[in-house]
Amino acid sequence: MLPCIERVILIVLDGVGAGELPDADAYGDAGSNTLAHVCVTCGPQLPNLGDLGLGNLLPLAGVPPTAAPRASYGRLAEGSAGKDSTVGHWELMGVVSPRPYPVYPEGFPQDMMDLFEARTGRGVLGNRPASGTEIIKELDAEHRRTGKWIVYTSADSVFQVAAHEEVAPTSELYRACEVATELFMATGRVLRVIARPYAGSEGKLHRTAGRRDYNMAAPDTTVLDLLMAANRPVTTVGKVDRLFAGRGVTVTVHTSNNTDTLSALADQVELGGSGLVFANLIDFDMLYGHRNDVVGFAKGLEEFDAALPGLLRGLHRGDVLMITADHGCDPTTPSTDHSREYVPLLVCGPHLRAGVDLGIRDSFADVGATICHALGVQRPHRGVSFWCDVADCDQTGDERVARQRVDWLRRRDIAG
Repeated sequence: MLPCIERVILIVLDGVGAGELPDADAYGDAGSNTLAHVCVTCGPQLPNLGDLGLGNLLPLAGVPPTAAPRASYGRLAEGSAGKDSTVGHWELMGVVSPRPYPVYPEGFPQDMMDLFEARTGRGVLGNRPASGTEIIKELDAEHRRTGKWIVYTSADSVFQVAAHEEVAPTSELYRACEVATELFMATGRVLRVIARPYAGSEGKLHRTAGRRDYNMAAPDTTVLDLLMAANRPVTTVGKVDRLFAGRGVTVTVHTSNNTDTLSALADQVELGGSGLVFANLIDFDMLYGHRNDVVGFAKGLEEFDAALPGLLRGLHRGDVLMITADHGCDPTTPSTDHSREYVPLLVCGPHLRAGVDLGIRDSFADVGATICHALGVQRPHRGVSFWCDVADCDQTGDERVARQRVDWLRRRDIAG
């Protein structure tokens, strides 16, 4: 009998990749494997993730496969071009981006800088791909002396503006980023604009909690839109609402780090209800991956692992819990950028089968298709639901074909 599902809780471990994708070399990411490298380097203790089946996804030092996983498990391949958080989240919600958004490995063109300077009344320093913490440390003294913005980018399509709070108040920084949004994001020249306020003195500089993201809206209908159209509430925790430009979101809970997000998420789980709770744990990416802090990354995984029993105990009878990621961010490689990787998939709930091997899925969009299937809502155009693999229902012809492909991919991986 088909289980009665009222709510899906989706947790995105931002940057927690699970092995290089076949095209990783084209992105400069050959050999990346965020989870495996963190585990072999630091040996984090992850008993609860192990019980769910994390070690069944790929070889992980200290996280052996289990014969009876409490969750169904698999890996997701990214169908979109790129490895950005925005594109990854969009794909999870059914929007696949076939063409990469513009990136600027040599810095932004002069015409963009001229427009930005003229509209904001301040000059620009930097203008190159950089680690945010490093470029702030390098240019802080000149920034204080001249009052110029620190502008930088990364391997992603992002325009980042940093300013010391004593030089440019946060309100002015936000206005400058709104100008950049109007000039560059609205015209498709960047996918995202980020305000990066910081404080402190030389040797003690630190970015503050005032980060603000400005995102392009998804170019097509997302699962969030479909849920809203069906009067299913969507609650986001963390930065998720910003990645969708606020579209398709009923309730937003903003948090600044993993600890706060896990606390807010526990409150939402206990509260009960229906629809989708969509959370992002940002520290793996923002604090650890981009800073090549493998020790911090391992501790972050342990923090999430320790929170899992409480989240699982809090699940209501009509709940489904999904854990996945949006890209990799391997802290053991020389690069400080995102990495082109598979992402993990763990699915469990009071009514669901445990221990189902979901194999390697063709797209992150399978998550969104499954959420809609489980909640009885119109499904997006992209993605194949795996709901009938984890629940007691009949598969459509398309789903049977997809299941056969997943089985073939798994057999190929085992043989290889």
